[in-house]
Amino acid sequence: MAELALKIRLPSIFSAREYAEAGALMSYGDSLKIFYRRAASVVDKIIKGRKPGDLPVEQPTKFNFVINHKTAETLGITIPSSLYIFADEVIE
Repeated sequence: MAELALKIRLPSIFSAREYAEAGALMSYGDSLKIFYRRAASVVDKIIKGRKPGDLPVEQPTKFNFVINHKTAETLGITIPSSLYIFADEVIE
């Protein structure tokens, strides 16, 4: 989806950093790797007999803000320098 958004010159923001690596303008959330690891833990509990309805809803414990500077340049977007201060990672 990030590649398609870049192809049609549409700025995009996603919830996983892997999308920013793939060409999205920004991402704010956890990585898919961490998400899948947590999901595997939940599946393990269900396989061991816990009822899905009894399991608590889990929230991410860390949110990463990633800016893809290369995509911003490709789209002709100027990102304010004050926004870069809050970024956990900038993809050049």
